[in-house]
Amino acid sequence: MFTDPLGEPCSPGYISSQFDGLVKSIGVPKIRLHDCRHTAASLLLASGVQPKVVQEMLGHSNVKITLDIYGHVTPSMGREAGEALSSALLSSV
Repeated sequence: MFTDPLGEPCSPGYISSQFDGLVKSIGVPKIRLHDCRHTAASLLLASGVQPKVVQEMLGHSNVKITLDIYGHVTPSMGREAGEALSSALLSSV
């Protein structure tokens, strides 16, 4: 939650407009404030943070929502899964 100098909550529109101004002032490609949330959640999951932890950080009511929205399969994740399966199969022989 963001507050003004008097401690009152700021409106989401105000926060977004301030963020947009900062993005424009530093000359990076236009992004939305919500894009930062999406990036953080995706990076946490890709880094191996437990989905339940990410769910709680984001305030989702259940982990399915978190995984449906942010649980992208990257090429490296697919490769790691293949390596894990191969290792499990070879160790059982």
